Amino acid sequence: MMIMEYLALLPIVSFVFISIIIHQILKSKLAIRTPKSTKFPPGPKPLPIIGNILELGTQPHQSLAKLSQTYGPIMTLKLGTITTIVISSPMLAKQILQKYDQIFSYRTIPDTVKVLDHHMYSMGWLQPSTQWRILRRVCATKVFSPKQLDSTQVLRQKKLRELMDFVKNKSEKGEVLNFSETCFITVLNFISNAFFSIDLGHYDSSKSQEFKDIIWGGGEETGKPNVVDFFPFLRLLDPQGARARMTKHAKKLIAFLDGLIEERLKLRALEIETTNKRGKDVLDSVLEVMLEENSQVTRLHVVHLFLTLFVAGVDSTSITIEWAMTELLRNPEKLEKLRKELHCVLGNGEQNVEELHISKLPFLTAVIKETLRLHPPGPLLVSHKAHEDVEMSGFMIPKNAQVLVNIWAMGKDPSIWENPNEFMPERFLDSKIDIHGHDFEFIPFGSGRRICPGLPLAYRSAHIVLASLLNGYDWKLANGEKPKDLDMSEKFGITLHKAQPLQAIPIKSQP
Repeated sequence: MMIMEYLALLPIVSFVFISIIIHQILKSKLAIRTPKSTKFPPGPKPLPIIGNILELGTQPHQSLAKLSQTYGPIMTLKLGTITTIVISSPMLAKQILQKYDQIFSYRTIPDTVKVLDHHMYSMGWLQPSTQWRILRRVCATKVFSPKQLDSTQVLRQKKLRELMDFVKNKSEKGEVLNFSETCFITVLNFISNAFFSIDLGHYDSSKSQEFKDIIWGGGEETGKPNVVDFFPFLRLLDPQGARARMTKHAKKLIAFLDGLIEERLKLRALEIETTNKRGKDVLDSVLEVMLEENSQVTRLHVVHLFLTLFVAGVDSTSITIEWAMTELLRNPEKLEKLRKELHCVLGNGEQNVEELHISKLPFLTAVIKETLRLHPPGPLLVSHKAHEDVEMSGFMIPKNAQVLVNIWAMGKDPSIWENPNEFMPERFLDSKIDIHGHDFEFIPFGSGRRICPGLPLAYRSAHIVLASLLNGYDWKLANGEKPKDLDMSEKFGITLHKAQPLQAIPIKSQP
């Protein structure tokens, strides 16, 4: 956060600074001193009281990457009262996420995540426990299993046809298509149909905007720096209003999801065999687990599970597709190479893209990987917390320290990648590096116990939507914009959005 933004808080909470000083003095008097032999990783010198908060800026992933060039791939920052360790190398990421996975699989919980007790029920934020393992198992077997994903392919194909009808309509009218909105609605419907057998997005309606505002707004509040996280004793004050805004977002989404669950439970109670007409969806499968005798999955767990999966799945997948399309339009030679591959496998728009085609489109897969390298949906993996002291590379990571893995910095590291700032999908064509968390120079979905459970669906969705948008259509940038002039600036949150949505006009390809 910029200095002026912090200064703007002072008139609202003028007494807070004095409270911080008193709090820190008392803490220093009462605290047990750390042994002098303990050596923390290097880092920028902290200012009194606030530490290194001002170092974060408005783009923390970029600021931390720049600091790591000075202080190294493991560094310490003092963010108010919170000791934070930042990791920026594959070797150290492997130790955090694999070698010491059990110790670092705990979470530091942002204040905004605690609204409506979300952290107590959400699989994404629960600390390692029996309950957490049960919810992970539910995801693996009932939500994202190959069998479940295969059973919902027909739904995704239907949504793809609706997407292409929308693109065709825009093409015939010569109208501009907003990729941010279009990708969001498409992925929203992929997930809402698989989970609940309903459409939540509509291309020619403003109804989808509320979901977008809730999902993007919640992600922004969770990801951006919040003074309450640095000084927890300010929680009751909520000086930036972050918890109030997050509560508003969460209440709406939880009420909606709980309403869907209530409706489905009533149908089950009436023994209406609706599943025979629409097929068994994810909600049916998860409710079966909840209704088992002595089940440890409660209704609150189900609500918060779907909130987590819904928000994370729609947001991360849709922005990946938009970034990929942006990079392709910015690099016409790469776009042409992908179009030739699509033409070879699918013909000139004559065949619909299906998931079975993904394995036959290696350059498409390389494009998705290269996009995830340059624009990882979560530039800083969701924060980890040390459950005990750990010595690593000659330094001590203290118990309860927040640990951030800056995969955005690793994706831009010239010691790992040749010409790291260039969009070069070819680097993945002859590479065995995959996205499943085993190659630590490339872990866009994380690794270890906390790897993103929705990876299989995100992988399928990104490929088929991007391929469909390019299958049989050329694209012309709006307002006469030139490829190299495309705005590539980022908007930081828990996910990394384009600051300016991509806009282009679809033009039907000639045979």
